[in-house]
Amino acid sequence: MGISGGFGAVLEGVHTSVAALDALALEDRNLEHSALTAAAGDIDVLQHRYELCLEGLELTARLEAQLAAVKSRQVARAVEFQQAMTPPDASVQDRTYAQMSVVEEIAGVLTLSSAAAGAFVEQSRRVCSLPPVMNALAAGAMSWQHARIVADETEGLTAEGAASLVAHFFDPDTPHPARGAAPGEIVPSRFRAKVRGWRERHHPESIEKRHAKGVADRRMEYTPDRDGMAWISLYLPGDTACAIWNRTTATARGLQGPGEERTVTQLRPDIAASLLLGTKNTTQTGKSTEVGKVPTPRADVLVMVPVFSLLGQTDEPAILDSFGPIPASMARRLVADGADSFYRVLVDPRDGAPLEIGRKNYRLTEIIKRWIRLRDAKCTFPGCTNRTPDNDTDHLTAWEHGGVTGASNLAQLCPRHHRLKHNSRWTPGPANKNEPPGWTSPTGRHYNPEHRDAEPTHWPLAAGLLNAFPDVESALLDTDPQEKFLEPEAIPLDDPLWEEFYSRPFVLPPDPLKDCWNMMQPWP
Repeated sequence: MGISGGFGAVLEGVHTSVAALDALALEDRNLEHSALTAAAGDIDVLQHRYELCLEGLELTARLEAQLAAVKSRQVARAVEFQQAMTPPDASVQDRTYAQMSVVEEIAGVLTLSSAAAGAFVEQSRRVCSLPPVMNALAAGAMSWQHARIVADETEGLTAEGAASLVAHFFDPDTPHPARGAAPGEIVPSRFRAKVRGWRERHHPESIEKRHAKGVADRRMEYTPDRDGMAWISLYLPGDTACAIWNRTTATARGLQGPGEERTVTQLRPDIAASLLLGTKNTTQTGKSTEVGKVPTPRADVLVMVPVFSLLGQTDEPAILDSFGPIPASMARRLVADGADSFYRVLVDPRDGAPLEIGRKNYRLTEIIKRWIRLRDAKCTFPGCTNRTPDNDTDHLTAWEHGGVTGASNLAQLCPRHHRLKHNSRWTPGPANKNEPPGWTSPTGRHYNPEHRDAEPTHWPLAAGLLNAFPDVESALLDTDPQEKFLEPEAIPLDDPLWEEFYSRPFVLPPDPLKDCWNMMQPWP
């Protein structure tokens, strides 16, 4: 975009939204007058005014996004004007101080700290450099929070990498576009998870290398807070953090009972403190118990691992339930160690579909519940981010109304939204084997389902595949095996070679980060 490119269109969108809000306000005033002159408690008038409020909220959110587009464009233009005014022969030092000056002036105008203004300037310039993102923001199709997420997650990517990420989420004509709800229809935290998941799969630097750097940077931080409180935070590998969270949560549930007044939220920090300080846990009744001896329900965690990644033929990330992408070496370690609460889910390289869920349990109801968890990833209600294993597996069409117990009629719901479904006119739509349901509100608004955004799994170099699967050699083309990739269609889906392949025991490769894990073991 040039200095003035697209700015007029942004302002035109603002004027349109303001005019629409004015029209709504006028209609509401007319309804208020008619309600005063009509019989008291006219339900139709009240319902109409209620719906006008919701329309007003939608327009206000759109206007806020459009104003954010105006604001970010003004910031980017100010920096561009400053750069244009800087003499071409200015020294590096002069250019640096000129840029510092404009950031400080923007900070003063917006009443921000220098650091916050600097971050806002960088985010604004990045958003303006990505036309599809700026266009969506200017149209009010998503909030500034969503645009900022794209700016943050494209940082460090090449121009081509950033363009590919933006195209995946904002261009429906790109190959393999994002599925399900549009970016602006997903709450920001979930949108960030989707964007980060795609970024991890397509980052030019292997996730193994980036994870090794992260392991080296692990740390604990302490931050005093008001009212005599403080924060303790740990920066740890994802599987370790997930295990800590699951243990404290499960222990909290085990402690709850008639004599325990603390909530699970209050119990978690109490349990973590008692474990770290080596003290006994005391209930509200005064009974002292060893935390490790409390009967704790197990919190099962699904680990979705591409087959060839498990075999060490590719570095494609695995997916840890409730966390996101993890290095293949971490997934292999969880599988090899036989961690009780981690269930392996293999991903078929032929179509990217889940092959099976760990066979520790043969009860059909448990298998169905885990399958629904794998498909939905969280509570399916619009905007809900609850991913807890305590979510209910609910019949979309009630059993007593002819609903069946199958993937097409089941979905995850957190206890809160489960109760709301049965006590309101919020209605789920149909589901299927791969897609959770959408929802329709009592006023008829439809909310599209959020998808996991799965992609075809990576295929290894043919030479590497031959080591794991020698019988496939006859299906390869006569080219240099060090340079070609094996395409899925090279072997028919019904070829008996596949059945033979999956009947073999999987031999896991050596862990490339073994030294890192050993360094993390506690001192004897």
